Amino acid sequence: MIASVHIVVMGVSGCGKSTIARRLRDGFGLKMAEADDFHPPANIAKMSGGEPLTDDDRWPWLEALARWTADQRAAGTSTVLACSALKRSYRDVLRAPVPDTYFLHLHGAEELLLERMRSRDHFMPPTLLRSQFETLEPLEPDEHGALLDVAPPVDEVARQATQLIRPLFPSDHAGTRD
Repeated sequence: MIASVHIVVMGVSGCGKSTIARRLRDGFGLKMAEADDFHPPANIAKMSGGEPLTDDDRWPWLEALARWTADQRAAGTSTVLACSALKRSYRDVLRAPVPDTYFLHLHGAEELLLERMRSRDHFMPPTLLRSQFETLEPLEPDEHGALLDVAPPVDEVARQATQLIRPLFPSDHAGTRD
């Protein structure tokens, strides 16, 4: 049995976390979780109303995500999680059950992400993007992960993400297609 691999596709709203996480799920045969699905109704209502979440709002949500990852690791299942993971302290919670969690930080210009947010149907309004940029703490040198620009077309971003993730798996892993 190979050790399980755990990846968090992170970044501010509109950067393509869910899209790239789905591509990695499909390409590597990973179990995927969408962090938005773990938010309690109060958090969604708050964000839908244009109010940013506080750390107190986020802690139970992050702990639920960490429990999900711990359960998957205990079962030997490799995962990908689409989650903003904006602060180091949030990533610390997410990596607690799996210290070698890999964080793929998707980033892009605020104007590009605003344009993407305006063209989608999501509870997170574009007016909250600025607060996410203000909260964002980039990966630190001791955090296992990489930064990936989302300005290119999605197929190119997915190809680059696949190249970054591939070394995490044994060479005989069945799901290593582009």
